[in-house]
Amino acid sequence: MPVNIPDTLPAKALLEAENVFVMGASRAESQDIRPLKILILNLMPLKIVTESHLLRVLSNSPLQVEIELMMTSSHAHRNTPQEHLVAFYKTFDEIRDQYFDGMIITGAPVELIDFEQVTYWPELCEIMEWSKKHVTSTFHICWGAQAGMYYHFGVQKFELTKKMFGVFNHDVLLPKEPLLRGFDDVYQVPHSRYTEVRVEDVNAAPSLILLSQSPEAGVFLAISEDRRQIFVTGHPEYDENTLGEEYWRDINKGMEIAVPENYYPGDNPEAKPVVTWRGHAHLLYSNWLNYYVYQSTPYKLGELEP
Repeated sequence: MPVNIPDTLPAKALLEAENVFVMGASRAESQDIRPLKILILNLMPLKIVTESHLLRVLSNSPLQVEIELMMTSSHAHRNTPQEHLVAFYKTFDEIRDQYFDGMIITGAPVELIDFEQVTYWPELCEIMEWSKKHVTSTFHICWGAQAGMYYHFGVQKFELTKKMFGVFNHDVLLPKEPLLRGFDDVYQVPHSRYTEVRVEDVNAAPSLILLSQSPEAGVFLAISEDRRQIFVTGHPEYDENTLGEEYWRDINKGMEIAVPENYYPGDNPEAKPVVTWRGHAHLLYSNWLNYYVYQSTPYKLGELEP
């Protein structure tokens, strides 16, 4: 799927160097088709890095995707150049009257803060409520998944005794669900978080279905009964070096942090990581775009049912 992004977005050159099919806005405008409109609410501090991660996994499908980037207006963004935010990001007030085929809500480094104490929580709640009538399918990642399950279903998060950090095996629970079509019975996904939602709470929540879990990492993938809300507690979109960069960042800060599990050969942080999750990451996102966005969205977006 060619991803339609602004010609000057920094991720464009990076992905083109990897032979990822990205299409500048100038070329996309010459094609007589309706692209899928995907809104990315980027809550991560290093927004340019997250853009590249997500655009990479959204690119592997045969239809055109048009990306809109959104940030919260109720939080100061200090880790991304202001000129980048001005050039490429919209606020909720700027898009609230629009409709989208799909939306991605990223994670955020606020896991140890109560939801209601997060500075932009009221704004995020407004966006999640808005999505019910303005977005065909919403894909929540890591803290975004915990926030979404809490807001929509009342599922609580709990602090872990140590950081869930590494690459872990996961089991497919409902292999006939289209989101898991093509998945192996056991597959691997990176996790990097200090909190969790519990299997028994997800199973007890009405209209929430657990699709996949890990013996070590717990809940990984859940979906609402109407298939319009998808919750992913890990980071399948991470690239080869992301866990390592997080590890060395914390080490250089003097923090006590274990080597990410099942990531470095022999648990040697000087070794080159072996990527074991890339195939299923691409499959997860392409299944979402195909079965839950493209095959479900109305041709005229304003006709979305609440």
